[in-house]
Amino acid sequence: MQVLEKDKEFICDAPNSEKKEERGLELLKYLIIGVIFGIVFVKAEIISWYRIQEMFRLQSFHMYGVIGSAVVTGVISVQIIKRFKLKTIKGELVQIPNKVFRKGQIIGGFIFGLGWAITGACPGPLFAQIGSGYTVVLVTLMSALAGTWVYGKFADKLPN
Repeated sequence: MQVLEKDKEFICDAPNSEKKEERGLELLKYLIIGVIFGIVFVKAEIISWYRIQEMFRLQSFHMYGVIGSAVVTGVISVQIIKRFKLKTIKGELVQIPNKVFRKGQIIGGFIFGLGWAITGACPGPLFAQIGSGYTVVLVTLMSALAGTWVYGKFADKLPN
């Protein structure tokens, strides 16, 4: 958290830059939101392996409609945050830094899409699939964790 000298406003750089650790019941809000998010995923059939395969085979608009509406909602939300200089619940000004494009994002996106097409899961629906009883997805979760570890270990040697 930074303090601007001119007007003494608090600025929220990123949600995970907070110094205070949350414990116990304070974490309950994340569990509740995660459960609601999972229910929405299940009801919208976003976790369906068949729906994901339809998308990658260009056989159905369903997933493109869901992803497209999420992108439009995100763009509108970011514009509202920037134009109205919205603040967090704690009163911190939200600042969204500009992103730098790197060629590694294309390579990473290709690998991510390939894994998504093969397994029928990406990180969001992955947990909803496990919660719905598709225990075979635990293999995908372990693979995702292993891939994250490998990336963290070799990130400085990869093309970014």
